[in-house]
Amino acid sequence: MTDGSSALAKGDGLREVSVDRSQLRRVGARPGYFRYLKQLWTFRSFILFDSKARIAGKSSTDVLGRFWMLLNPILNGATYYFVFGFILGTGRGIPNFIAYLIIGVFMFRYTTSAVTSGSKAITGNRNVVKAFSFPRATLPIAVNVRELLANIPTFMMMFALVLIIPPLEPISWKWFMFLPILALQFLMNLGLGLILARLVAQWNDISHLISFATRAWLYMSCVFFSADRFADHPALLTVMHANPMFCVLDMTRDVLLYDTWPGYERWIVLGAWSLGLTIIGSIVFWRAEESYGREF
Repeated sequence: MTDGSSALAKGDGLREVSVDRSQLRRVGARPGYFRYLKQLWTFRSFILFDSKARIAGKSSTDVLGRFWMLLNPILNGATYYFVFGFILGTGRGIPNFIAYLIIGVFMFRYTTSAVTSGSKAITGNRNVVKAFSFPRATLPIAVNVRELLANIPTFMMMFALVLIIPPLEPISWKWFMFLPILALQFLMNLGLGLILARLVAQWNDISHLISFATRAWLYMSCVFFSADRFADHPALLTVMHANPMFCVLDMTRDVLLYDTWPGYERWIVLGAWSLGLTIIGSIVFWRAEESYGREF
């Protein structure tokens, strides 16, 4: 300040205050990665509330309401059984093929709905993204939590069908291993959702390719046929065993149908994919934090 302005400030009862600009941050600026993760944790109540609220309103306009969450995978499973099991005979040699198919359809549908919905987490909430300042990753996380909660009745139906459709399968302690398998599947879905949410926010054309990619993934995951069909093609069999969704289905069938412990190699492959995709997805999404809302 000049001497004149200093005198005026003193005469008016004002005083000069120094400000530490190192503590100031630009509004909307991207915070550090770990600070960003900490901010996401503070929004955990919002994530849970948003997930539950959207589940309640999702089927409010349908006559059957939430019953469609159970009916859709059942109808899909019946269709696949008619085409692949009855007409094409892909279930020959597979013990308890109906339950095998049910697990494949129900579990794969969960991943498909989570990944597809997660990819639209930013573009589907444009008004919210433009109007409020908050960590944008809360949106794809909320989508994945919503899909997990919404599919709990579906998983219960899957257990019931496995138990009541002959040949009857016994309940064992190995059924509890479904929980860590589901947790790894959730992380895999979340990581893919974060990556796709950023890509779709920048290039919306990618959203049209996701359905084709998930359909190809369906055929590579042994949903309605056995991987033993490719025993004479070791390279293709190796690629299939490296598929995280194949690991999810194979491990789930082991514990629910065949009363066996999943092989350690399945845990390693699925764990590596799940943790790797979650970490990479969070970094990829975080790096574009400042751009969300400006691209619409």
